[in-house]
Amino acid sequence: MENTQRSAILKALFSVTVWGASFVATKVALVDAAPITVVWLRFAMGVVILGLAVKLRGQFSLPQGRDWGYFALLGFLGITFHQWLQSTGLVTAQATTTGWIVASTPIFMALLGFIVLRERLTWIQTTGIILATIGVLLVVTKGNLSALTRGRFGTPGDILILVSAVNWAVFSALSRSGLKRLPATHMMFYIMSFGWLFSSLLYFAAPNLKPLSEISWNGWLALSFLGVFCSGLAYIFWYDALQALPVAQTGAFLYIEPIITVIVAAVILNERLLLATILGGITILIGVWLVNRTKSAAPHPQAKA
Repeated sequence: MENTQRSAILKALFSVTVWGASFVATKVALVDAAPITVVWLRFAMGVVILGLAVKLRGQFSLPQGRDWGYFALLGFLGITFHQWLQSTGLVTAQATTTGWIVASTPIFMALLGFIVLRERLTWIQTTGIILATIGVLLVVTKGNLSALTRGRFGTPGDILILVSAVNWAVFSALSRSGLKRLPATHMMFYIMSFGWLFSSLLYFAAPNLKPLSEISWNGWLALSFLGVFCSGLAYIFWYDALQALPVAQTGAFLYIEPIITVIVAAVILNERLLLATILGGITILIGVWLVNRTKSAAPHPQAKA
């Protein structure tokens, strides 16, 4: 049992580490490729990795009845639309800012549950939502909250990243019913497959895209990291960890993700770490912790770039 738990902990750590670095890898890939190219190539690799995992684990079977439409909807929301928002957003948004905004996703999940599902919010959770909101505003304005009175909310990319966090909350809510009755890796394989197919339509319809031959060695390294590690292995390992560890313990690893982003962005992209960003990030994490401390629902992977 100890070996199983140790393996699960290592898998969870691996997942949040590569997901934290994914925003930086996307920034590197965007130097040579358009956002839709990054999405298309990344998930082409991810589908292959997940497909092999499903086959080797004996979980392969065709969707039944309405599951075709269900997986198609989730594929569009969770892969095509979501990754387009994040890849396009990262053209102008910093990787560090993106990591902190994405960390606020559980706040939107709680609000969605309150508004749509009539789930009750305690005063502690409400306090957490307020704190996380303040933290996001500190991060995107870099401490200059007075900019909000002039209608300035960070960069255009920051807005797209914020929309992606809301979109992932919707995707997570819709995924719950499927995860209760289907193996997670099997379900994610079909979601990713549909998402990649929809991305293929956008990729081949896009005008004036650079040829793949013009992508540099660094660009291919970043894309391979995104496809093999972030979209393939990390999803497999994350759901393996969820099966072996308590939900609360696994979910706690997600708090590490934005910290990894900050460190990798500083080293690779030379992004400046401002005091306002640090304070905003800490405020977001405190808010998310307050919201999640009484929730028992299985956490989903954070919104990935």
